[in-house]
Amino acid sequence: KQANELGLYDLAGNVMEWCADWYVAYSGAFEINPKGYSSGQYRVLRGCSWTGNAGNCRVSDRDSALPFNRNSNIGFRLARD
Repeated sequence: KQANELGLYDLAGNVMEWCADWYVAYSGAFEINPKGYSSGQYRVLRGCSWTGNAGNCRVSDRDSALPFNRNSNIGFRLARD
């Protein structure tokens, strides 16, 4: 696979990815990189998995799940700074 314009590889598909943000519904106002809450009940999941449909298979797709939830379509991405 080829890297995208940011030099990242294979960001869409396979599994939805856990994010550090706690899930809160967006306000509806336009924001760039909105900050998540420091606590909550549900964590953010991004992307899509092999169980999703093609229309939702994009890295901007956002969902939520309880942090202890696990199944075959949720995973995580290791990143190094």
